[in-house]
Amino acid sequence: MNRRLQTYVLGNSHTPLSTLAGGGLLIIASSRFAFALVACVALLWVYGLTGLTAFVAKPILPKQGVRVILLFLSSLIGSLFLLLLWLMSPLLALGSAFIILLCPVYCMGSEIFAHLASETLEKVLVKTLIDAAILGFLIIVFALIREPLGFMTLSLPVGKGQGMVELFKDEDGTSLFPIRILASAGGALLLLGYGAALFRYLRKPYSKEEL
Repeated sequence: MNRRLQTYVLGNSHTPLSTLAGGGLLIIASSRFAFALVACVALLWVYGLTGLTAFVAKPILPKQGVRVILLFLSSLIGSLFLLLLWLMSPLLALGSAFIILLCPVYCMGSEIFAHLASETLEKVLVKTLIDAAILGFLIIVFALIREPLGFMTLSLPVGKGQGMVELFKDEDGTSLFPIRILASAGGALLLLGYGAALFRYLRKPYSKEEL
């Protein structure tokens, strides 16, 4: 793997896993697997189109207040995604609206927008999409843990009915009852803490100077 890319993904202070910014969206969007899939697509949509539009509009962007302009731009792009989702499945769009509307806020945490003037289009797209893909992947992984253990089911987004379909369901609702805490926000925070600790341990063991 390219060293610069590896450093950006795993060692940068703006990486979603090392910031509380990504943690908030991860906890909210991973409650159901259907919402996690929608969040992943929304992140790729918002990050990618925001990076592309910002690069194209770079010559006319002012030096002061560019982050505010990009925030409004990414909010518009996120709203367009919400509108498209509403046309396909109104109930799914209603259930995931807050998640989608949060994506532009986290998009502005991407490091690439701070150095937009010195980057090429390829680097802008690659870095923003990597940021989105990392956070989206973590949301999906957390959802695959939280929903089966917390709700004893697994949901997928659909365009009809309630906006999601459950692949299986525990009818009696008594199995693995204590572990259902993972379905709550507190359980998600606990899972996030263990995940972050494991990531830090695997990425770089503590040295004697850090102890």
